[in-house]
Amino acid sequence: MYMKKQWYELLFENYGQKYDSESYTQGTVGECDFIEKEIKFDKSLKILDVGCGTGRHAIELTKRGYNVTGIDLSESQLKRAREKAEENNLVIDFQCQDARNLPFDSEFDVAIMMCEGGFSLMETDEMNFEILKSITRSLKPDAKLIFTTTNGLFPLFHSLDDFYVSTAEEGNSICGNNRFDLMTFRSYNTVEFEDDSGNKKTLDCNERYYVPCEITWLLKSLGYKTIDIFGARLGAFSREHKLTKEDFEMLVIANL
Repeated sequence: MYMKKQWYELLFENYGQKYDSESYTQGTVGECDFIEKEIKFDKSLKILDVGCGTGRHAIELTKRGYNVTGIDLSESQLKRAREKAEENNLVIDFQCQDARNLPFDSEFDVAIMMCEGGFSLMETDEMNFEILKSITRSLKPDAKLIFTTTNGLFPLFHSLDDFYVSTAEEGNSICGNNRFDLMTFRSYNTVEFEDDSGNKKTLDCNERYYVPCEITWLLKSLGYKTIDIFGARLGAFSREHKLTKEDFEMLVIANL
């Protein structure tokens, strides 16, 4: 039976180079600095990069001597990731996998999921939770999970339309017609963008926003012992940044 593609599958078809020029992808080096500090610069650790996209973090961490496996649902994004790895003379295991059903069992010391790497994009809360469950199955005991997700406090106090206008840049995607549903904490919007071939496209998108206590509860139910949540600032992650209603994203650090 033919399954209609979801918006996040359509978005990332033939969009690797354009994606790398988006403003929200420009913080890679600083974000990897933070990840290194969090894992105490231990190069022996095996890292899983969930929703790795074009391999931004996987490539930067591999350059620094870490062993990273990158997974993504988009073959197009992975093709770009492999090209970039080759350009940098790096060998990285990039796999096309669905984060809801990963094939790993207690294999990794660390999992990272940056820039909404799948989580929060799924159609239902249950599917989003499947991603967290699947990642947790992939991790060894005492492992660490570091990820970012949208902050549900932000749209309660700010206009999402105003936010996207303020962050828009020439030539990049445009996000408009935002509607935030208070019952489901989902935002609905229209994204206009140009793919790598110059084709103009418009997609109806929606995404789940989470409040900190939800994330804490989800992770506790999966056995995480410590869960810390901070404000996520592009390229400048820090445990000093207390989460507030001004942060569009939150940074989550959890330990099994």
